[in-house]
Amino acid sequence: MRVPRISRTRFAAVGLVLATAGALALPAGTAVAAPSEGSTTGPLLSYVVNTKANHGQVQKVEKAVTALGGSVVYSYEQIGVVIARSNDTAFAQKLRQAKGVDSVGASRTKGITAADQAKADVAAEPSAAPAAGQEPYEANQWDMRQIGVDKAHKLSLGSRNVTVGVLDSGIDATHEDLAANVDAAQSVSCIDGGKPNTDWKSWQPTTSDHGTHVAGTIGAAKNGKGVVGIAPNVKLAAVKVVDDGGFIYPEYAICGFVWAGEHQFKVTNNSYYVDPWMFNCPNDKDQAAISAAVRKAVSFSQRKGVLNVAAAGNENIDLAHKTVDVASPDDTTKVTRPVTNDCLSLPTELPGVIAVSSVGVKGDKAYYSSYGKGVVTVAAPGGDRRYQLPDTPDKDGRILSTIPGNKYGYMQGTSMATPHVVGVVALLASTFPWANPDELTELLTNQAESHPCPTGAYNPGGTGDYKATCEGGADDNGFYGAGIINAEKAVQWWR
Repeated sequence: MRVPRISRTRFAAVGLVLATAGALALPAGTAVAAPSEGSTTGPLLSYVVNTKANHGQVQKVEKAVTALGGSVVYSYEQIGVVIARSNDTAFAQKLRQAKGVDSVGASRTKGITAADQAKADVAAEPSAAPAAGQEPYEANQWDMRQIGVDKAHKLSLGSRNVTVGVLDSGIDATHEDLAANVDAAQSVSCIDGGKPNTDWKSWQPTTSDHGTHVAGTIGAAKNGKGVVGIAPNVKLAAVKVVDDGGFIYPEYAICGFVWAGEHQFKVTNNSYYVDPWMFNCPNDKDQAAISAAVRKAVSFSQRKGVLNVAAAGNENIDLAHKTVDVASPDDTTKVTRPVTNDCLSLPTELPGVIAVSSVGVKGDKAYYSSYGKGVVTVAAPGGDRRYQLPDTPDKDGRILSTIPGNKYGYMQGTSMATPHVVGVVALLASTFPWANPDELTELLTNQAESHPCPTGAYNPGGTGDYKATCEGGADDNGFYGAGIINAEKAVQWWR
């Protein structure tokens, strides 16, 4: 994924919408009206349309869409967002003039043409029998020991009353380590134009193993097979927001957050940024509309009691001091453009969202991890292949977890750090079932272990390619936020 693409260096973006060629496939059953008078035919694009969150107003906007020759894919009356399609290059400009329309934005710049997915490296079979009470691959899970998961499990494995939404590329519900915990009744695909599809096959992984890897870190069962997750007794809901090209378009994310809110998940994992812009700027009409729509969906989920956790990104960018975006739009031709702190990575920089940076086996910021004082909430192990631990069987410095087909594989990125935080939140929610998102956030940051900024310039490898400047004190800084999470502390507080 991009996440920064799976932790690509996207599973995220801003700028001017570029003219493109090519067409998108319409969701099944969606009809295309004739273009309105004065229209210019271009590629079929998807749009987010913002209005007031009530039935009558949404209906008016739907009629305005069809009157202009567009098609309504799906409407979220709960938040006042309509997903529309049109091949009229002036569609957004015309629709912005309609009564009751707050904003309109194209959610992509080109149709999906090819997959661009990171893949896990498959782990070798365990070379020795596991120790008593351990899973076969548990000796390879340095990340779990780093944050005290083995000790936490002596007190809590999590509660079946807690459901974690994995907004990602789907979860292999047949995997030996996940099957018992995946809740099919609460799982969905959102990649059919932003319209929810609950068919079992629709939310299974196709081109990416990213979501299955994330799910294993959160909640792989403690069953004597493979690995163990941080909260192995909680329920996992697959919310597929990543299409076969590896893109997470705004309408997919909107669908995912509304679904999470409607089903009252306790916490969601978001190891991506919303495409096609790494940063969405308020001075661009399309990006402003995208930000407004995603913000409404995230806020809706929060009001329903959901705490959303998101990856900081893998670009080694100081999110507190943005200057340039060289990665957008990522579905057509990237351009270099100036950006400011008003330009946001979605959903990472939205209010109330937990932003996660990544550390390696030594507990220091991973070379690739983005950071930023006042942006990063906490840090967690995400892997750093430059460093390897001598006490692990294969000495791999990345994160081992589940991948489709009853296999296990290694990946690294803030995509991998985020589910560690989600797993700890799931343990906290299991221990404190009354806690709302704000209270869970406070519990999470209070249990994190302070980690000061490095002394002098941070320049891993000495090449200058990954230089970074850490701002702040030991208890709150740009690299680690409130600190590195600690699962053992999270389950000890109440005792």
